[in-house]
Amino acid sequence: MATPPPVEYADASPEVRAVYDDIKASRNVPDVNNFWKYLARDPATLKRTWESIKEIMAPGALDPLTKEMVYLAVSVTNGCAYCIASHTAAARKAGMTEAMFGELMAVTGMANETNRLANGYRVPVDPAFAT
Repeated sequence: MATPPPVEYADASPEVRAVYDDIKASRNVPDVNNFWKYLARDPATLKRTWESIKEIMAPGALDPLTKEMVYLAVSVTNGCAYCIASHTAAARKAGMTEAMFGELMAVTGMANETNRLANGYRVPVDPAFAT
């Protein structure tokens, strides 16, 4: 089965165009990236996802760089090439250095390895951790 085409702005419904316009204005970009164009095939999912991302990725207790780096680490763990590319670029734009990226990948890889070992051995949680 062929992948359906993305929804370009010229072909978008008014509902989709409104979300595209908000993305472009919020991110100060001339066009939305492919992720949004494919989600636009289901306007309700497009709108819900954009609203959630705006809320979650807004500055809060965690700064934007930290949020992008967490998103990148999870994307690496989940093996999403698209999200890895997108959030690597966003983290770099927010100030991530090559040294930070290297450490992030080391921590992400180590966490994945030790998580698998702990799960494989079915290691019980130490009572001291339950606080």
